[in-house]
Amino acid sequence: MDCCQCEGIEREFSAEAAESEQEAYREDGPADTTQDLIEAILPQGVEGLTLLDIGGGIGAIQHALLRAGAKSSTAVEASSAFAKIAKEEAEHLGLSAEVTTQNADFVAVAETIQPHDVVTLDRVICCYHDMESLVGLASARATKLLGIVYPRDAWWTRLASTFGNLYYGLLRNPFRTFVHRDRAVAAVLAANGLRRTFHKRSWIWQIAVWSRVD
Repeated sequence: MDCCQCEGIEREFSAEAAESEQEAYREDGPADTTQDLIEAILPQGVEGLTLLDIGGGIGAIQHALLRAGAKSSTAVEASSAFAKIAKEEAEHLGLSAEVTTQNADFVAVAETIQPHDVVTLDRVICCYHDMESLVGLASARATKLLGIVYPRDAWWTRLASTFGNLYYGLLRNPFRTFVHRDRAVAAVLAANGLRRTFHKRSWIWQIAVWSRVD
């Protein structure tokens, strides 16, 4: 991974951050927005389906879907620390046989990844500079549905992102956050044959499921 943002991701999502998230996950389960996305996907039916989990961190989504009957999961994680912890957690839960984890920038390796029934990006779009490539390549590999969690397109999220990025700059950390326009994200998904079938908002985040149009 040679992009500047990927260097920032490696620094921001460190071994310390991964271990902290693993501890929180084991104590309290998935984060609220992650749980919202899981609960939006499960009623669609996942029995026998395959999952592509992009930037899934600890692996909460794949664990939930596999327990609900999904056939297998492919995880592509840009942070080497989180990729390592995700493998450990899958083994801890007895799911390692169903999970394949790759430490890579998804956009860089997308052409080598086969289509999957379900694709998820949980708080990933906000961590990547090239939304069009990320969402376009991800949605092209979703044969049934795509689930996403990303920031609301609002002045307060943009303001928070601006100040956050100023802070990263002071630390000389190349990591940056992004609040992409709703219209732009929707246009990429629609262009790849998906339509929104679920949408929920919190103060900061929005959770959405987009389904393949027959």
